[in-house]
Amino acid sequence: MITVDRLIEETIKKKNPSVIGLDPDLSQMPDCYKQEIYSENPLQAAAEAIEKFNRDIIDTVFNLVPAVKPQIAFYEQYGSYGIRAFENTILYAKKKGLVVIADAKRNDIGNTANAYAQAYLGKIEPLYGEKISAFDVDFLTVNPFMGSDSMKPFLNICKLYGKGIFILVKTSNPGSNEIQMIQTKNGISVSEDLAIFIAKQTKNFFGKYGYSPIGAVVGATYPEEAAILRKIMPKNYFLVPGYGIQGGSEKDIIACFHPNGLGAIVNSSRGILYSHMTDFERKSFSKQNYLKNVRKATQTMQEKIYHTLKESYPDMIY
Repeated sequence: MITVDRLIEETIKKKNPSVIGLDPDLSQMPDCYKQEIYSENPLQAAAEAIEKFNRDIIDTVFNLVPAVKPQIAFYEQYGSYGIRAFENTILYAKKKGLVVIADAKRNDIGNTANAYAQAYLGKIEPLYGEKISAFDVDFLTVNPFMGSDSMKPFLNICKLYGKGIFILVKTSNPGSNEIQMIQTKNGISVSEDLAIFIAKQTKNFFGKYGYSPIGAVVGATYPEEAAILRKIMPKNYFLVPGYGIQGGSEKDIIACFHPNGLGAIVNSSRGILYSHMTDFERKSFSKQNYLKNVRKATQTMQEKIYHTLKESYPDMIY
């Protein structure tokens, strides 16, 4: 089964088109996770706290959401220890049956892009033995701004192994307009030009639900542009950041979906992990109290998104 079909089936089963971002920020994390660490190496201690934190989050939400999205920057900053925590987080999430989206925004010239694609989505040739997977995630976010030749390795690996990518098209940050909304020689925005390119890559590469695993990142903070991009990319799955704290509302994400309730998955990171805590609670919460809030925030997000979609699309398939 290709990854986009598994993502869809988990979405239908859990009635929840959302993904929890695993962005472990030590400055925002409850103190109870930092008080149990005894390693003398500060980088190792940070990574150990992150791994324990992630496991608890996964245990709390795995039966509510179809996917998680670890953002690799929060792990890389702790060096090799952080990368190990990233690897272990992926393994644990997959053990719990979750789809894993690595938010790494990788790309480079052709041979380097191929190395990135193999590391995250494919299988590498080790020093001895059979080919093996390194990170082995289900989806990877990819930066397209080096052109089509840099994209081909990712597309080829996806087709070979049934994996998926989400290509940056219209990101949720305020500064995205400085580049992504520039008018091209075709009289349309850079984002729209990218969307046309992505739509062309879906030819003969669809899952059983009619969607391609070659997807797009489309921010909830730009609903009008999202509506245009959805028309250009009718068969591409959207990863939708910007919901909640960044300003995107339930109404803003409607254009990313199709009337069947499919076509997109909405991300929340800080809104689930941190925003429901005061500074006092961050210092005083037990793990039990903190995780209770995480589960409640996840359920609230699911309910708001589901009810809003159902109002707009009463014939949804879930």
